[in-house]
Amino acid sequence: LQICALLFASLYILCHFIITHFKKHTDFVAAHDDEDAAVNRIALGLCTFTLAVALGAVLLLPFSIISNEVLLSFPQNYYIQWLNGSLIHGLWNLIFLFSNLSLVFLMPFAYFFTESEGFAGSKKGIMARVYETSVVLLLLTLLVLGMVWVASAIVSNNAASRQSLYDLWEYYLPYLYSCISLFGVLLLLLFTPFGLSTMFTVTGKLLVKPRLLEDLDEQLSCTRLEEAAVSRRIADKASCWLHLSVEPLREQFFTIRSKRRKLELRHRASAWQRNLGYPLAMLGLLALTGISLLIVCFHVLELLLDDAAMPRGIQDASLGQVSFSFFGSFGAALQVILIFYLMVSSVVGFYSSPLFTQLLPERQDTPLTKIIGNCVSLLVLSSALPVFSRTLGITRFDLLGDFGRFNWLGNFYIIFLYNMGFAVLTTLCLVKRVSWAVQAELIRAFGED
Repeated sequence: LQICALLFASLYILCHFIITHFKKHTDFVAAHDDEDAAVNRIALGLCTFTLAVALGAVLLLPFSIISNEVLLSFPQNYYIQWLNGSLIHGLWNLIFLFSNLSLVFLMPFAYFFTESEGFAGSKKGIMARVYETSVVLLLLTLLVLGMVWVASAIVSNNAASRQSLYDLWEYYLPYLYSCISLFGVLLLLLFTPFGLSTMFTVTGKLLVKPRLLEDLDEQLSCTRLEEAAVSRRIADKASCWLHLSVEPLREQFFTIRSKRRKLELRHRASAWQRNLGYPLAMLGLLALTGISLLIVCFHVLELLLDDAAMPRGIQDASLGQVSFSFFGSFGAALQVILIFYLMVSSVVGFYSSPLFTQLLPERQDTPLTKIIGNCVSLLVLSSALPVFSRTLGITRFDLLGDFGRFNWLGNFYIIFLYNMGFAVLTTLCLVKRVSWAVQAELIRAFGED
Protein backbone atom coordinates (compact mmCIF):
# COMPACT_ATOMS: atom_id res chain seq x y z
CA LEU A 1 0.00 0.00 0.00
CA GLN A 2 2.88 2.38 0.77
CA ILE A 3 4.44 1.71 -2.63
CA CYS A 4 1.11 2.35 -4.37
CA ALA A 5 0.69 5.60 -2.43
CA LEU A 6 4.23 6.69 -3.34
CA LEU A 7 3.68 5.95 -7.03
CA PHE A 8 0.36 7.78 -7.09
CA ALA A 9 1.82 10.78 -5.23
CA SER A 10 4.55 11.04 -7.87
CA LEU A 11 1.95 10.93 -10.66
CA TYR A 12 -0.19 13.52 -8.87
CA ILE A 13 2.71 15.97 -8.53
CA LEU A 14 3.63 15.51 -12.19
CA CYS A 15 0.03 16.06 -13.31
CA HIS A 16 -0.21 19.15 -11.09
CA PHE A 17 2.69 20.75 -12.98
CA ILE A 18 1.14 19.75 -16.32
CA ILE A 19 -2.24 21.30 -15.51
CA THR A 20 -0.59 24.40 -14.02
CA HIS A 21 1.23 24.85 -17.32
CA PHE A 22 -2.06 24.99 -19.23
CA LYS A 23 -4.57 26.51 -16.80
CA LYS A 24 -5.88 30.05 -17.14
CA HIS A 25 -4.58 31.90 -14.08
CA THR A 26 -7.38 34.47 -14.05
CA ASP A 27 -9.83 31.70 -13.09
CA PHE A 28 -8.00 31.18 -9.80
CA VAL A 29 -7.35 34.78 -8.75
CA ALA A 30 -9.35 35.77 -5.67
CA ALA A 31 -9.34 39.50 -6.45
CA HIS A 32 -12.97 39.59 -7.54
CA ASP A 33 -14.64 36.59 -5.91
CA ASP A 34 -12.95 34.49 -3.24
CA GLU A 35 -15.71 31.87 -3.42
CA ASP A 36 -15.34 31.30 -7.16
CA ALA A 37 -11.58 31.04 -6.84
CA ALA A 38 -11.90 28.47 -4.03
CA VAL A 39 -14.42 26.44 -6.05
CA ASN A 40 -12.12 26.48 -9.06
CA ARG A 41 -9.17 25.33 -6.96
CA ILE A 42 -11.21 22.40 -5.61
CA ALA A 43 -12.29 21.45 -9.12
CA LEU A 44 -8.69 21.75 -10.30
CA GLY A 45 -7.60 19.32 -7.59
CA LEU A 46 -10.19 16.81 -8.82
CA CYS A 47 -8.91 17.29 -12.38
CA THR A 48 -5.36 16.66 -11.22
CA PHE A 49 -6.48 13.45 -9.49
CA THR A 50 -8.27 12.29 -12.65
CA LEU A 51 -5.29 13.06 -14.87
CA ALA A 52 -3.03 11.13 -12.47
CA VAL A 53 -5.37 8.14 -12.75
CA ALA A 54 -5.29 8.45 -16.55
CA LEU A 55 -1.49 8.51 -16.55
CA GLY A 56 -1.47 5.53 -14.18
CA ALA A 57 -3.73 3.62 -16.59
CA VAL A 58 -1.26 4.34 -19.41
CA LEU A 59 1.68 3.06 -17.34
CA LEU A 60 -0.22 0.08 -15.93
CA LEU A 61 0.40 -2.48 -18.68
CA PRO A 62 4.01 -1.42 -19.48
CA PHE A 63 4.88 -1.49 -15.77
CA SER A 64 3.40 -4.99 -15.46
CA ILE A 65 5.33 -6.28 -18.48
CA ILE A 66 8.62 -4.77 -17.28
CA SER A 67 8.04 -6.14 -13.76
CA ASN A 68 7.53 -9.64 -15.15
CA GLU A 69 10.79 -9.46 -17.11
CA VAL A 70 12.70 -8.11 -14.10
CA LEU A 71 11.40 -10.91 -11.88
CA LEU A 72 12.20 -13.42 -14.60
CA SER A 73 15.79 -12.17 -14.89
CA PHE A 74 16.46 -11.66 -11.15
CA PRO A 75 14.19 -14.10 -9.30
CA GLN A 76 16.14 -14.13 -6.02
CA ASN A 77 17.35 -10.54 -5.87
CA TYR A 78 16.85 -9.06 -2.40
CA TYR A 79 16.33 -5.49 -3.62
CA ILE A 80 13.29 -6.31 -5.74
CA GLN A 81 11.38 -8.41 -3.22
CA TRP A 82 8.80 -5.62 -3.04
CA LEU A 83 8.01 -6.22 -6.72
CA ASN A 84 5.57 -9.12 -6.73
CA GLY A 85 2.25 -10.27 -8.11
CA SER A 86 0.33 -8.87 -5.16
CA LEU A 87 1.59 -5.35 -5.90
CA ILE A 88 0.76 -5.59 -9.61
CA HIS A 89 -2.70 -6.99 -8.91
CA GLY A 90 -3.33 -4.23 -6.38
CA LEU A 91 -2.32 -1.57 -8.90
CA TRP A 92 -4.75 -2.97 -11.47
CA ASN A 93 -7.58 -2.98 -8.93
CA LEU A 94 -6.80 0.57 -7.76
CA ILE A 95 -6.68 1.94 -11.31
CA PHE A 96 -10.00 0.26 -12.08
CA LEU A 97 -11.56 1.65 -8.89
CA PHE A 98 -10.23 5.18 -9.36
CA SER A 99 -11.22 5.18 -13.04
CA ASN A 100 -14.80 4.34 -12.05
CA LEU A 101 -14.72 6.93 -9.29
CA SER A 102 -13.39 9.67 -11.56
CA LEU A 103 -15.68 9.01 -14.51
CA VAL A 104 -18.88 8.40 -12.56
CA PHE A 105 -18.48 10.87 -9.69
CA LEU A 106 -15.46 13.19 -9.53
CA MET A 107 -15.53 14.75 -13.00
CA PRO A 108 -19.32 15.28 -13.09
CA PHE A 109 -19.06 16.73 -9.58
CA ALA A 110 -16.24 19.07 -10.66
CA TYR A 111 -18.24 20.35 -13.64
CA PHE A 112 -21.51 20.86 -11.77
CA PHE A 113 -19.61 22.37 -8.84
CA THR A 114 -18.10 25.09 -11.04
CA GLU A 115 -21.50 25.83 -12.62
CA SER A 116 -23.52 25.82 -9.38
CA GLU A 117 -24.60 28.91 -7.44
CA GLY A 118 -26.64 27.36 -4.62
CA PHE A 119 -30.40 26.89 -4.36
CA ALA A 120 -32.60 29.95 -4.55
CA GLY A 121 -33.17 31.41 -1.09
CA SER A 122 -30.30 29.51 0.52
CA LYS A 123 -27.32 31.17 2.16
CA LYS A 124 -24.51 31.78 -0.28
CA GLY A 125 -21.27 29.93 0.21
CA ILE A 126 -19.31 26.88 -0.80
CA MET A 127 -21.54 24.49 1.17
CA ALA A 128 -24.61 25.78 -0.69
CA ARG A 129 -22.86 24.90 -3.93
CA VAL A 130 -21.93 21.49 -2.54
CA TYR A 131 -25.59 20.77 -1.68
CA GLU A 132 -26.81 21.82 -5.12
CA THR A 133 -24.09 19.83 -6.87
CA SER A 134 -24.83 16.74 -4.77
CA VAL A 135 -28.54 16.88 -5.60
CA VAL A 136 -27.90 17.33 -9.33
CA LEU A 137 -25.32 14.54 -9.29
CA LEU A 138 -27.73 12.22 -7.45
CA LEU A 139 -30.45 12.83 -10.02
CA LEU A 140 -27.99 12.28 -12.86
CA THR A 141 -26.79 9.04 -11.24
CA LEU A 142 -30.34 7.73 -10.94
CA LEU A 143 -30.97 8.63 -14.58
CA VAL A 144 -27.83 6.89 -15.84
CA LEU A 145 -28.31 3.79 -13.68
CA GLY A 146 -31.93 3.57 -14.82
CA MET A 147 -30.88 3.72 -18.46
CA VAL A 148 -28.25 1.03 -17.87
CA TRP A 149 -30.82 -1.14 -16.08
CA VAL A 150 -33.26 -0.84 -18.97
CA ALA A 151 -30.53 -1.50 -21.56
CA SER A 152 -29.20 -4.56 -19.74
CA ALA A 153 -32.71 -5.91 -19.17
CA ILE A 154 -33.51 -5.55 -22.87
CA VAL A 155 -30.26 -7.25 -23.90
CA SER A 156 -30.54 -10.11 -21.39
CA ASN A 157 -34.35 -10.39 -21.58
CA ASN A 158 -34.75 -12.75 -18.62
CA ALA A 159 -35.88 -12.40 -15.03
CA ALA A 160 -32.64 -13.73 -13.55
CA SER A 161 -30.61 -10.94 -15.11
CA ARG A 162 -33.06 -8.34 -13.82
CA GLN A 163 -32.76 -9.75 -10.31
CA SER A 164 -28.97 -9.73 -10.51
CA LEU A 165 -29.05 -6.03 -11.29
CA TYR A 166 -30.00 -5.35 -7.70
CA ASP A 167 -26.52 -6.38 -6.69
CA LEU A 168 -25.09 -2.94 -7.37
CA TRP A 169 -21.44 -3.56 -6.60
CA GLU A 170 -21.07 -6.97 -8.23
CA TYR A 171 -22.94 -6.36 -11.46
CA TYR A 172 -24.36 -2.89 -11.90
CA LEU A 173 -21.24 -0.73 -11.73
CA PRO A 174 -18.99 -3.22 -13.60
CA TYR A 175 -21.63 -3.37 -16.34
CA LEU A 176 -21.67 0.42 -16.54
CA TYR A 177 -17.89 0.57 -16.72
CA SER A 178 -17.95 -2.20 -19.33
CA CYS A 179 -20.05 0.09 -21.53
CA ILE A 180 -17.66 2.99 -20.90
CA SER A 181 -14.67 0.76 -21.66
CA LEU A 182 -16.27 -0.45 -24.89
CA PHE A 183 -16.86 3.17 -25.85
CA GLY A 184 -13.21 3.99 -25.10
CA VAL A 185 -11.98 1.01 -27.14
CA LEU A 186 -14.15 2.13 -30.07
CA LEU A 187 -12.69 5.64 -29.79
CA LEU A 188 -9.19 4.14 -29.89
CA LEU A 189 -10.21 2.17 -32.99
CA LEU A 190 -11.17 5.42 -34.73
CA PHE A 191 -8.44 7.76 -33.54
CA THR A 192 -5.37 5.48 -33.45
CA PRO A 193 -5.22 4.74 -37.22
CA PHE A 194 -5.78 8.43 -37.93
CA GLY A 195 -3.13 9.34 -35.35
CA LEU A 196 -0.63 6.86 -36.80
CA SER A 197 -0.80 8.66 -40.13
CA THR A 198 -0.84 12.12 -38.53
CA MET A 199 2.32 11.34 -36.54
CA PHE A 200 4.37 11.77 -39.72
CA THR A 201 3.02 15.29 -40.21
CA VAL A 202 3.50 16.25 -36.56
CA THR A 203 7.06 14.94 -36.54
CA GLY A 204 7.79 16.82 -39.74
CA LYS A 205 6.72 20.07 -38.09
CA LEU A 206 8.89 19.48 -35.01
CA LEU A 207 12.10 18.44 -36.77
CA VAL A 208 14.31 20.25 -39.25
CA LYS A 209 13.69 18.81 -42.70
CA PRO A 210 16.54 18.26 -45.18
CA ARG A 211 16.51 20.22 -48.42
CA LEU A 212 18.42 19.20 -51.52
CA LEU A 213 19.71 21.69 -54.07
CA GLU A 214 19.09 24.78 -51.98
CA ASP A 215 21.20 27.61 -50.57
CA LEU A 216 20.08 28.44 -47.04
CA ASP A 217 22.38 31.46 -46.79
CA GLU A 218 20.86 33.05 -49.86
CA GLN A 219 17.28 32.33 -48.73
CA LEU A 220 17.97 33.75 -45.28
CA SER A 221 19.57 36.89 -46.72
CA CYS A 222 16.63 37.50 -49.08
CA THR A 223 14.11 36.99 -46.27
CA ARG A 224 15.92 39.46 -44.01
CA LEU A 225 15.97 42.08 -46.76
CA GLU A 226 12.28 41.52 -47.44
CA GLU A 227 11.47 41.83 -43.73
CA ALA A 228 13.43 45.09 -43.47
CA ALA A 229 11.68 46.50 -46.54
CA VAL A 230 8.20 45.73 -45.20
CA SER A 231 9.19 47.18 -41.81
CA ARG A 232 10.24 50.47 -43.46
CA ARG A 233 6.96 50.63 -45.39
CA ILE A 234 5.01 50.19 -42.15
CA ALA A 235 7.05 52.96 -40.47
CA ASP A 236 6.55 55.30 -43.44
CA LYS A 237 2.77 54.79 -43.46
CA ALA A 238 2.55 55.22 -39.69
CA SER A 239 4.32 58.60 -39.93
CA CYS A 240 2.19 59.77 -42.87
CA TRP A 241 -0.60 62.26 -42.12
CA LEU A 242 -2.98 60.27 -44.36
CA HIS A 243 -5.03 57.58 -42.56
CA LEU A 244 -3.86 54.58 -44.55
CA SER A 245 -4.46 51.03 -43.40
CA VAL A 246 -1.31 49.20 -42.37
CA GLU A 247 -2.98 45.95 -41.27
CA PRO A 248 -2.21 44.08 -44.54
CA LEU A 249 1.42 45.13 -44.22
CA ARG A 250 1.51 44.00 -40.58
CA GLU A 251 0.17 40.57 -41.54
CA GLN A 252 2.75 40.33 -44.30
CA PHE A 253 5.47 41.39 -41.86
CA PHE A 254 4.50 38.72 -39.31
CA THR A 255 4.45 36.06 -42.04
CA ILE A 256 7.91 37.03 -43.28
CA ARG A 257 9.28 37.17 -39.74
CA SER A 258 7.94 33.68 -39.02
CA LYS A 259 9.57 32.41 -42.20
CA ARG A 260 12.84 34.10 -41.25
CA ARG A 261 12.84 32.49 -37.79
CA LYS A 262 12.27 29.05 -39.31
CA LEU A 263 15.13 29.59 -41.72
CA GLU A 264 17.41 30.70 -38.87
CA LEU A 265 16.46 27.59 -36.91
CA ARG A 266 17.33 25.39 -39.87
CA HIS A 267 20.51 27.35 -40.49
CA ARG A 268 21.67 26.80 -36.89
CA ALA A 269 20.88 23.08 -37.05
CA SER A 270 23.83 20.75 -37.31
CA ALA A 271 24.47 18.64 -40.38
CA TRP A 272 23.31 15.56 -38.46
CA GLN A 273 20.02 17.19 -37.55
CA ARG A 274 19.51 18.56 -41.03
CA ASN A 275 20.39 15.46 -43.05
CA LEU A 276 19.93 12.47 -40.71
CA GLY A 277 17.52 13.44 -37.91
CA TYR A 278 14.40 13.80 -40.01
CA PRO A 279 14.93 10.67 -42.18
CA LEU A 280 15.76 8.54 -39.15
CA ALA A 281 12.69 9.78 -37.29
CA MET A 282 10.48 9.01 -40.28
CA LEU A 283 12.01 5.56 -40.66
CA GLY A 284 11.45 4.92 -36.95
CA LEU A 285 7.79 5.92 -37.18
CA LEU A 286 7.35 3.81 -40.30
CA ALA A 287 8.99 0.82 -38.60
CA LEU A 288 6.84 1.09 -35.46
CA THR A 289 3.68 1.48 -37.52
CA GLY A 290 4.60 -1.43 -39.78
CA ILE A 291 5.41 -3.69 -36.83
CA SER A 292 2.11 -2.81 -35.15
CA LEU A 293 0.22 -3.60 -38.34
CA LEU A 294 2.05 -6.90 -38.81
CA ILE A 295 1.32 -7.94 -35.22
CA VAL A 296 -2.38 -7.21 -35.68
CA CYS A 297 -2.50 -9.16 -38.96
CA PHE A 298 -0.74 -12.10 -37.31
CA HIS A 299 -3.19 -11.89 -34.41
CA VAL A 300 -6.10 -12.11 -36.87
CA LEU A 301 -4.71 -15.42 -38.13
CA GLU A 302 -4.24 -16.59 -34.55
CA LEU A 303 -7.87 -15.83 -33.76
CA LEU A 304 -8.95 -18.08 -36.63
CA LEU A 305 -6.71 -20.97 -35.59
CA ASP A 306 -6.36 -20.84 -31.80
CA ASP A 307 -8.90 -20.01 -29.09
CA ALA A 308 -6.07 -19.07 -26.71
CA ALA A 309 -5.54 -15.88 -28.73
CA MET A 310 -8.78 -14.45 -27.35
CA PRO A 311 -8.27 -11.84 -24.60
CA ARG A 312 -9.16 -13.14 -21.18
CA GLY A 313 -9.04 -12.03 -17.59
CA ILE A 314 -7.25 -13.68 -14.69
CA GLN A 315 -7.50 -13.14 -10.96
CA ASP A 316 -4.01 -14.30 -9.94
CA ALA A 317 -0.97 -12.44 -11.25
CA SER A 318 1.74 -15.11 -11.38
CA LEU A 319 4.72 -13.02 -12.43
CA GLY A 320 8.32 -14.07 -13.02
CA GLN A 321 7.51 -17.53 -14.38
CA VAL A 322 7.40 -17.11 -18.15
CA SER A 323 8.00 -14.26 -20.58
CA PHE A 324 4.99 -12.83 -22.37
CA SER A 325 6.93 -12.51 -25.62
CA PHE A 326 8.43 -15.10 -27.96
CA PHE A 327 11.60 -12.98 -28.16
CA GLY A 328 12.17 -12.66 -24.43
CA SER A 329 13.24 -9.34 -22.95
CA PHE A 330 13.72 -7.76 -26.37
CA GLY A 331 10.16 -8.64 -27.34
CA ALA A 332 8.85 -7.33 -24.02
CA ALA A 333 10.70 -4.03 -24.54
CA LEU A 334 9.22 -3.81 -28.04
CA GLN A 335 5.74 -4.40 -26.61
CA VAL A 336 6.20 -1.54 -24.15
CA ILE A 337 7.41 0.79 -26.92
CA LEU A 338 4.47 -0.15 -29.14
CA ILE A 339 1.96 0.42 -26.32
CA PHE A 340 3.31 3.92 -25.68
CA TYR A 341 3.46 4.60 -29.41
CA LEU A 342 -0.16 3.58 -29.93
CA MET A 343 -1.28 5.70 -26.97
CA VAL A 344 0.56 8.77 -28.24
CA SER A 345 -0.87 8.17 -31.71
CA SER A 346 -4.40 7.91 -30.35
CA VAL A 347 -3.99 11.20 -28.46
CA VAL A 348 -2.58 12.89 -31.58
CA GLY A 349 -5.45 11.51 -33.65
CA PHE A 350 -7.97 12.63 -31.03
CA TYR A 351 -6.77 16.23 -30.96
CA SER A 352 -6.27 16.32 -34.74
CA SER A 353 -9.82 15.23 -35.54
CA PRO A 354 -12.22 18.01 -36.58
CA LEU A 355 -14.64 17.15 -33.76
CA PHE A 356 -12.14 17.68 -30.93
CA THR A 357 -9.72 20.26 -32.32
CA GLN A 358 -11.32 22.97 -30.17
CA LEU A 359 -10.58 20.87 -27.06
CA LEU A 360 -6.81 21.21 -27.54
CA PRO A 361 -5.40 22.99 -24.44
CA GLU A 362 -3.46 26.22 -24.80
CA ARG A 363 -0.53 27.28 -22.67
CA GLN A 364 -1.63 29.51 -19.75
CA ASP A 365 -4.99 30.10 -21.45
CA THR A 366 -7.13 26.98 -20.92
CA PRO A 367 -10.39 27.57 -19.01
CA LEU A 368 -11.40 25.16 -16.28
CA THR A 369 -14.30 23.62 -18.22
CA LYS A 370 -11.94 22.74 -21.06
CA ILE A 371 -9.50 21.21 -18.56
CA ILE A 372 -12.32 19.03 -17.22
CA GLY A 373 -13.20 17.95 -20.77
CA ASN A 374 -9.58 17.08 -21.51
CA CYS A 375 -9.22 15.06 -18.31
CA VAL A 376 -12.38 13.07 -19.03
CA SER A 377 -11.32 12.40 -22.63
CA LEU A 378 -7.82 11.30 -21.67
CA LEU A 379 -9.16 9.06 -18.90
CA VAL A 380 -11.60 7.33 -21.27
CA LEU A 381 -8.82 6.71 -23.79
CA SER A 382 -6.16 5.65 -21.28
CA SER A 383 -8.42 3.37 -19.21
CA ALA A 384 -9.24 1.46 -22.40
CA LEU A 385 -5.55 1.11 -23.36
CA PRO A 386 -4.90 -2.23 -21.54
CA VAL A 387 -7.98 -3.81 -23.15
CA PHE A 388 -7.07 -2.24 -26.50
CA SER A 389 -3.50 -3.59 -26.43
CA ARG A 390 -4.59 -7.10 -25.43
CA THR A 391 -7.43 -7.17 -27.96
CA LEU A 392 -5.06 -6.34 -30.82
CA GLY A 393 -2.49 -8.87 -29.65
CA ILE A 394 0.21 -6.25 -29.02
CA THR A 395 0.93 -8.09 -25.77
CA ARG A 396 0.01 -11.46 -24.32
CA PHE A 397 -0.18 -10.14 -20.78
CA ASP A 398 -3.65 -11.17 -19.61
CA LEU A 399 -6.00 -8.61 -18.11
CA LEU A 400 -6.00 -8.59 -14.32
CA GLY A 401 -8.87 -7.95 -11.93
CA ASP A 402 -12.05 -6.36 -13.20
CA PHE A 403 -10.43 -5.34 -16.49
CA GLY A 404 -11.00 -8.90 -17.70
CA ARG A 405 -14.65 -9.13 -16.59
CA PHE A 406 -16.10 -7.30 -19.57
CA ASN A 407 -18.70 -9.47 -21.28
CA TRP A 408 -17.84 -8.43 -24.84
CA LEU A 409 -14.24 -9.68 -24.49
CA GLY A 410 -15.47 -13.25 -24.90
CA ASN A 411 -17.31 -12.54 -28.16
CA PHE A 412 -15.22 -13.89 -31.04
CA TYR A 413 -16.98 -11.85 -33.71
CA ILE A 414 -16.44 -8.54 -31.88
CA ILE A 415 -12.73 -9.25 -31.34
CA PHE A 416 -12.20 -10.50 -34.89
CA LEU A 417 -14.02 -7.59 -36.53
CA TYR A 418 -12.20 -5.15 -34.25
CA ASN A 419 -8.80 -6.46 -35.36
CA MET A 420 -9.82 -6.45 -39.02
CA GLY A 421 -11.20 -2.92 -38.71
CA PHE A 422 -7.98 -1.66 -37.13
CA ALA A 423 -5.83 -3.26 -39.83
CA VAL A 424 -7.97 -1.92 -42.68
CA LEU A 425 -8.30 1.61 -41.26
CA THR A 426 -4.59 1.86 -40.49
CA THR A 427 -3.63 0.67 -43.96
CA LEU A 428 -5.98 3.12 -45.67
CA CYS A 429 -4.80 6.06 -43.55
CA LEU A 430 -1.14 5.23 -44.12
CA VAL A 431 -1.48 4.75 -47.87
CA LYS A 432 -3.31 8.04 -48.19
CA ARG A 433 -1.09 10.11 -45.90
CA VAL A 434 2.34 8.63 -46.68
CA SER A 435 1.89 8.60 -50.44
CA TRP A 436 0.86 12.25 -50.46
CA ALA A 437 3.60 13.21 -47.99
CA VAL A 438 6.34 11.43 -49.94
CA GLN A 439 5.19 13.00 -53.20
CA ALA A 440 5.12 16.49 -51.66
CA GLU A 441 8.52 16.07 -49.99
CA LEU A 442 10.14 14.85 -53.22
CA ILE A 443 8.75 17.82 -55.12
CA ARG A 444 9.95 20.26 -52.46
CA ALA A 445 13.33 18.52 -52.11
CA PHE A 446 14.19 18.94 -55.78
CA GLY A 447 13.00 22.55 -55.80
CA GLU A 448 10.05 22.06 -58.13
CA ASP A 449 7.43 23.79 -55.98
